[in-house]
Amino acid sequence: MESSRGPPSYYSILGVNAESSDEEIRRAYRKLAMQWHPDKWTKNPTQLGEAKQKFQQIQEAYLVLSDHSKRTMYNAGAYDLDEDNEEIEGFADFLEEMMSFMDDVRKEGHKKKYSRHWPLD
Repeated sequence: MESSRGPPSYYSILGVNAESSDEEIRRAYRKLAMQWHPDKWTKNPTQLGEAKQKFQQIQEAYLVLSDHSKRTMYNAGAYDLDEDNEEIEGFADFLEEMMSFMDDVRKEGHKKKYSRHWPLD
């Protein structure tokens, strides 16, 4: 399921987009988990391996996208599943605050004109 660009995004694995609500992500996860659960594929051993792989990807995607801190880090391109620890949460809070600030500045960008108040020396 990987392409030459790397693994698929967690959003594409669950079939949702970055603006999806927690409920939409949860519904997509449940639907796909039921569809690809390996227990449903035991009678078809030729596709059991694929089912296990897809189920694992679905689980991983939901693990990240259902957790607010991990999702923030993932959206910023700074989440690493191998470094899943307590330090990430503090950085995620900081990153979320910065993204919110940047969004506010972007919204006000057309209203305000910023000028330099320092010498060019």
